[in-house]
Amino acid sequence: MKQVLIIEDEIKTGKELKNLVESLREDMEVTSILSSIKSAVKWLKENPMPALIFSDIQLADGLCFEIFRQVQVEAPIIFCTAYDEYAIQAFDANGIDYLLKPIDEEKLLRGLNKYNKVNNQEESSDYQKQLSNLLIQMEKPYKNSLLIYFQEKIIPIKTTDIDFIHSENGIVTIYMNNKQKHNTNHTLETMETMLNPDQFYKANRQFIIHRQAILNIEHYFTRRLVVKLTQATPEPVIISKVKASEFLKWVENN
Repeated sequence: MKQVLIIEDEIKTGKELKNLVESLREDMEVTSILSSIKSAVKWLKENPMPALIFSDIQLADGLCFEIFRQVQVEAPIIFCTAYDEYAIQAFDANGIDYLLKPIDEEKLLRGLNKYNKVNNQEESSDYQKQLSNLLIQMEKPYKNSLLIYFQEKIIPIKTTDIDFIHSENGIVTIYMNNKQKHNTNHTLETMETMLNPDQFYKANRQFIIHRQAILNIEHYFTRRLVVKLTQATPEPVIISKVKASEFLKWVENN
């Protein structure tokens, strides 16, 4: 029986993928579903290498590529992602397989068929080179400036001038410290990969905040935190109880 590992921070999605894999391949068994970089690194260091890994790119505590920088992974990896042009180009250029979310049976079958080829011993060394190249390519430097496209204009903005970024109903808006705001076509998840994590923190699925904009932090219901910023936000900035300790360490240590 081939052992399969799933790295996915959305429990429902992870379970659905597990059921799909095991229904399509009788010779495969999903041994664990892990939800974070920390838990995945720990698991991979303490357990035998699985035959195959499915990994979401955007996890609760960062991008999954950090896992494969910390642990030498010999198993083929199928990355799962919402559409991001930069990431897709990187995967295509290096011959690494990926599944676009939402994952359905047809997409998964294509991924599993490609796994059969990669699993061939003659191709395994090439795969390791391809994975190394992908990780190098994904280590792009954080941006100091962003380009905003408005009508016929291209407006450069400095990341140091950003107070926070807010996502609502698929619209992502950048709020500047001069009280101007700009819409961007990037998703919040993509914006997170572009910004220096020493200065920016993804508070939840609605907000990325700059440390310079934090006015104070208050305790909130059920051990959560609410962050007050130097300018008004469209809705309260709530830090979950799961992320509260990590967030306070980030504020204190940087």
